[in-house]
Amino acid sequence: MFKRTNTFALAMAASVALGLNPGVSMAADLTIASWGGSFQAAQSKAIFQPVAKKLGITIKEESYGGISDVRLQVKAGAVTLDIIDTGSGGGARGGVEGILEPLDYKMIDVSNFLPGTYLPACVGTITFSTVFAYNLDTYKGDNVPKTWADFFDPVKFPGKRSYRAKYHGALEPALLADGVAKEDVYKVLDSEEGIDRAINKIRSIKEHIAIWWKSGAQHAQLMKDSEVDMTTGWNGRFDVAIKDGAKAAYNYNDALLDYDCFGIPKGAPNKELAMKFLAEASKAEYQADMPKYITYGPTNKQAYELNKIDAEVATMLPSHPDNAKNQLVLNNDWYAKWEKIASEKYQNMLTE
Repeated sequence: MFKRTNTFALAMAASVALGLNPGVSMAADLTIASWGGSFQAAQSKAIFQPVAKKLGITIKEESYGGISDVRLQVKAGAVTLDIIDTGSGGGARGGVEGILEPLDYKMIDVSNFLPGTYLPACVGTITFSTVFAYNLDTYKGDNVPKTWADFFDPVKFPGKRSYRAKYHGALEPALLADGVAKEDVYKVLDSEEGIDRAINKIRSIKEHIAIWWKSGAQHAQLMKDSEVDMTTGWNGRFDVAIKDGAKAAYNYNDALLDYDCFGIPKGAPNKELAMKFLAEASKAEYQADMPKYITYGPTNKQAYELNKIDAEVATMLPSHPDNAKNQLVLNNDWYAKWEKIASEKYQNMLTE
């Protein structure tokens, strides 16, 4: 029933060049794009396959590069994707730009969702946390990094580091490391001076950053292969790597709590069916199955009430109350306001 391809960019280029709309001839009923790796594999087992079976449809899976790919398709008038998984920031931008369809929340029930985990054009599917993981062979016993200040202290904790190549989720940890309280982070970032302060903090350890990671699969592999001593990244990817043998650990202390969401690109070939898919996929029974395959938490609170999530696993999830209380919740309003300036400044720092 399912086919996965990683040739999104090639197919897109060919369709635009030929003036074709590949969606017309697709054998599958819906085409869904996500982030690949262990995350998309988990989505296939917990959500994509069961929902397709329930609706009696077929799905073609692709991995893609994010909301910029959607922007390209919409601009070219050659939309091939019916549903995309994107970060909350991408969902917010896509809605404001009009490149994602407004969702029908009369059809999609979010009455039991965690506050703030759905947007006009993107409905939350999982919660995740940006944390840092460290190598247990490098740091042992009580001498392990516990805070963002430790991550940014190469004297106290020497070693190779890895950091994200995009600004999203990168500035907040830098300010926390610089002594800003969680409740003040977005107040400080609400100015160019505050953004510069965060970037300068990252610049201060730039010589110790061996690799600027670009995907969840990459930062997880870095820890599994012990290529770096510590790296920022997403909790679920690290858990998969640890399960596969990575000698690593992390904690939720001042982690950045965020969520992924499903959206429908503007002009999707099968918009009506895609909306029905999201209505079904947003139910608690599917979200409750995700932690079986990767430790990302549900956005639908009822998922915790179905007794489908193992009690021990539940305590590992980002949205579990014991973990959520220690985290900074990502502020999408800030990203909508400062994206262009913050992104440009961050990229300039990377290339200088």
